[in-house]
Amino acid sequence: MSDKYLKDAYGLDTPEATRTHYQKWASSYDTEVGSHGYATPGRVAEALWSQMPEPQTPVLDYGCGTGLSGKALHDTGFQVIDGVDPTPKMLEGAAAKEVYRNLTTFEITDPEPLEQDAYKAITAIGVIGTGAAPPETFDLLMKALPKGGLLAFSFNDHTLDDPSFTTRLNDWLDMGAARLLFREYGPHLPGMDLKSDVYVVEKT
Repeated sequence: MSDKYLKDAYGLDTPEATRTHYQKWASSYDTEVGSHGYATPGRVAEALWSQMPEPQTPVLDYGCGTGLSGKALHDTGFQVIDGVDPTPKMLEGAAAKEVYRNLTTFEITDPEPLEQDAYKAITAIGVIGTGAAPPETFDLLMKALPKGGLLAFSFNDHTLDDPSFTTRLNDWLDMGAARLLFREYGPHLPGMDLKSDVYVVEKT
């Protein structure tokens, strides 16, 4: 099995290139990341549950892809999960998981694709980072949350090496606009010796 799509993902540099790449990757995505022991979805889901063990509270799975993140959320205990992703082929995989209440797509260049205050919790699992969603996506998700809302997300090693991503997080924390509830460094893709930081932050 080739890891071409996985390795090429870290070099994508435009929204359009990202969408095209994931559209092509959709059919083999689960198998490819699964072969490397993709651990981050379960870790983020458990981190969010540790702060909000509320099965019936709706969670928005932003950038849900083929639904591995939604399955992890569901397996952890969340029962009301909505997914959004800009890649229609990825959403076909998500629908097949049968864990989502609603699945919708959006235009990847839309500056405001989310309804304000619609969800108390949003996840971005393996979404914000090098070759994926840009740093300003963090701002977009935080602004969509109500006061007291939670954002659970991850930054992999490639992303942690790029200060533009951690700077966005630290700006919110330093201004007192957000509070860090959880942070843990651990396995991301063990088969590739990649790790990730998992976070839960509260909008204050």
